[in-house]
Amino acid sequence: MPDYIIGIDLGTTNSALAYALAAAEESAKVELFQIIQLVNPGEIASVDLLPSSLYIPGPSEFVEGTLALPWDAKPQYITGHLARKRGVENASRLVASAKSWLSHQNADPTQPLLPLAAPEGVQKISPVEASRQYLLHLRSAWDAAHPEQKLEHQTVLITVPASFDAAARELTQRAAQQAGYPEVTIIEEPQAAFYAWIERNPNWREQVKPGDLILVVDIGGGTTDFTLISVTEKGGELQLERVAVGEHLLLGGDNMDLALARYAEQQFAQKGTKLDAIQFHSLWQQCRAAKERLLSDGPGSPDEQALTILGRGTGLVGGTIRGKITREEVRNLLVDGFFPVVSSDAAPQRQRRAALMEAGLNYAADPAVTKHLAQFLRQAGNVPPTHLLLNGGVLQAAAIEQRLFEVINSWQSVPVTELQNESKRADLMHAVAYGAAYYGLAKTGKGVRIRGGIPRTYYVGIESSLPAVPGLPAPMKALTVAPFGLEEGSKVELPQRRFALVVGEPAEFRFFSSLARKTDPPGALIEEITDELEELAPIEVLLPAKDGDREEVVPVTLESNVTETGMLELWCVAADGRRWKLEFNVRERAAAAA
Repeated sequence: MPDYIIGIDLGTTNSALAYALAAAEESAKVELFQIIQLVNPGEIASVDLLPSSLYIPGPSEFVEGTLALPWDAKPQYITGHLARKRGVENASRLVASAKSWLSHQNADPTQPLLPLAAPEGVQKISPVEASRQYLLHLRSAWDAAHPEQKLEHQTVLITVPASFDAAARELTQRAAQQAGYPEVTIIEEPQAAFYAWIERNPNWREQVKPGDLILVVDIGGGTTDFTLISVTEKGGELQLERVAVGEHLLLGGDNMDLALARYAEQQFAQKGTKLDAIQFHSLWQQCRAAKERLLSDGPGSPDEQALTILGRGTGLVGGTIRGKITREEVRNLLVDGFFPVVSSDAAPQRQRRAALMEAGLNYAADPAVTKHLAQFLRQAGNVPPTHLLLNGGVLQAAAIEQRLFEVINSWQSVPVTELQNESKRADLMHAVAYGAAYYGLAKTGKGVRIRGGIPRTYYVGIESSLPAVPGLPAPMKALTVAPFGLEEGSKVELPQRRFALVVGEPAEFRFFSSLARKTDPPGALIEEITDELEELAPIEVLLPAKDGDREEVVPVTLESNVTETGMLELWCVAADGRRWKLEFNVRERAAAAA
């Protein structure tokens, strides 16, 4: 039996680990783990956050032995604080925001893509490998501190954005498996943030009542997530149910860093200095650090941050470019640029894009978070939230927090109530890890669980049985195989419908999902595929036939289930007992057959 329940926030900018004793009583306390890492060459410290930064050192860049860790005398990569610090000085060897690439629709996250700015001769790694390295560092640090309770023998939960599709979740699980983790459970970040609030507020039932609607706004380094949680009552007990999840938005601290870098670049240009691509990338990383320092409201926070760019070519020191950015400039740029005051009917602008673009992340076209929020609330039924829970390092800035409340309250007649704790900074930076560990306790009956299941409805395409028409494909229908809210570990059988399954030759399966259609029951056949259904990448697979390679058409019924790890599975069941399994692993366009 595991000794600990471990919750990991595998963040875009920072990662964290929290834990609780598995055998503890119902009032189990969740603790934050201090992560051993390099903070300078030859200097190790235990810190409560592991920056999600990976640095690929060059030959002889560091004195031999200065990168040694307690578990690895000669690490191939640097992760954490030193990686982020060194990356500011040499951005061409820095891997950052790897997590955002796991959900990229137009790139293969298993291929070596990062660092994007790496020149010829610098090794690149895949986003999955970068994620594995962060998880491996966390595992190694835990094992060093708990040699008798190694992480591979514990219960582990890892958080992902609520808007991550099945493929991105599977890639996260794959990275964990490759890092030597046990089978992990996936939990959505906004839910984890809310679980953390429950864990730190034993009197939570006194703060909300049946009929309340809680809006969770989670703005991290790479993504913005919106979730609505409804408070209901059953048998005199308060219950929580997730009722809506927003679209996948690549909009967060990375965008803000870039905005600051573009602003600083203009200041340099006005002084007659034009930056090249490598210099600009270095400026971008410096602006990330400047944002974190200048948005801090703690005592001793600086009023400005120096920006230093090395010159190019010979005479680097003499060609050093210096500038600065002030706290007021940062706040004005970020508050007005990303959180403008808008009306409740506002919608994100769709930008017309060029046919050819550089390979990169599919960032949201409109950076106005408040416009995306307004659209989300309308799509969720336009019911005003009664409470607001904020999460993510960006929301440490009081000015941004105040602007969000100002905008939301302008949309409704009754002001929204904030859910918060005494130590707000700790909540914003560590809540997701805390909440993941608490959820692990809740699954064992030692806490409150939020009902909600999968955040969207899933469908499989069914080709119509009609006479062939020259030049036109057969019409496609959509069968509901996993309804919105299907709980993890649940199974759905569809014995009332039989379909013809082609085995023994390559075949293509088409899958669809919908955030808008929440009431389609299992087995419902949608006659027309409209814009409400988003098509996922098709799966091509050869399912084995009974007699070797001979093509066969087999009558089957369907079963679907959501595993405890959050993966969606579709089973095709023949009358003779044969079963074929398809996993929603759309990234590889392949499926496992069993």
